[in-house]
Amino acid sequence: MIRCFSVAMSLAAGCVAFLAPALADEPCADPKGALGVSRIIEIDAKTGPLYGGFTKYEKEARFLGPKEVVLTFDDGPMPKYTKPILDALDKFCTKATFFYVGQMAQAYPDMVKEVMGRGHTMGTHTWSHPLNLRSQSLERSTDQIERGFAAVALAAGQPIAPFFRFPGLSDSGPMLAHLQQRGIAAFTVDVVSNDSYIGSPSRLVARTLDQVERQNGGIVLFHDIKASTAHALPTILTELKKRGYKVVHMRSKSVFEPLPALTAELETKRAVAEAKKAGVKKGETIVIDKPKLVPFYAAIQATTLEATAEPAVTVLEPEARERVHAGGTHATANTPVADPPEGTVADVAPSTAPAVHRKKSARRKHKPDHDPLSLSNAVGGRW
Repeated sequence: MIRCFSVAMSLAAGCVAFLAPALADEPCADPKGALGVSRIIEIDAKTGPLYGGFTKYEKEARFLGPKEVVLTFDDGPMPKYTKPILDALDKFCTKATFFYVGQMAQAYPDMVKEVMGRGHTMGTHTWSHPLNLRSQSLERSTDQIERGFAAVALAAGQPIAPFFRFPGLSDSGPMLAHLQQRGIAAFTVDVVSNDSYIGSPSRLVARTLDQVERQNGGIVLFHDIKASTAHALPTILTELKKRGYKVVHMRSKSVFEPLPALTAELETKRAVAEAKKAGVKKGETIVIDKPKLVPFYAAIQATTLEATAEPAVTVLEPEARERVHAGGTHATANTPVADPPEGTVADVAPSTAPAVHRKKSARRKHKPDHDPLSLSNAVGGRW
């Protein structure tokens, strides 16, 4: 898809295809020990596709083959944990997709910019991370989605991908229909690291690798607001390399356009908050400096991904469909992808595993946080 952006400086390129953030052009420090990126999945989100196994609704075919993983991180940013996670990804010369909460992005905009500056894909995870989004009215839930996109894009100061993940993977038919109307791709997961509950890095390593092996790869869920994740990630990446796993990087064919009214509202609130910090008195004029959206014009640098060649790009352009409730449980995952017989090509579209019925454990009722500007709601989320 071809898009043009207004920028302060004239660009010789003029109008070009959206590719991905330009990756840092430093060569991989340790090509032999690096995971790199084996291939790139470029997703056309205009039909609102749904990827990943943990959903009750009809989803797209799995795009990963045997021993392929996609690394994803939710809930951030949180600088003291996000930075070491970025450093670990850089050390292994690999890339990930981050699904950020609007409030967190507004709190740490420089960190959002750094994540994108290091060549990772940026999606969103609502405005304030409500624990059960589908229990809210459609008006409130769609506002959470739209406000999250506006906030993260504003913090980034540049276009972001139309990629979204539901908090707690709490999707619904009406919300999926809204995403489809807005041209947003939704992502669940295949592998839950459980880092929200595991404080021990060694236990987190063991759990993650066990689940990856059980699924023979898949979309892996982490959180970059957890200390255990920051400590465990280098070992997890080392083990994935040893066990023959490959990292697949997702990017979008187009960028997302937030609702202008929400962007303006958030710009005004941010300007007022900054003015208060600066000691501007009531009644004085506040000048809102609108951030310039900087498009991505540079191609991916091969040296950061593979020591020898640029990864192959697979383009996914799924057709629009009604999200039929497919049955099973909310946490029903895809059947693990089997290793193909020697000399054959793997079929990466799995069958659906039979539903496994387990007794639900008692859970404490969550009392919603009524302060929309409180970060505790985002940080304290289960997913």
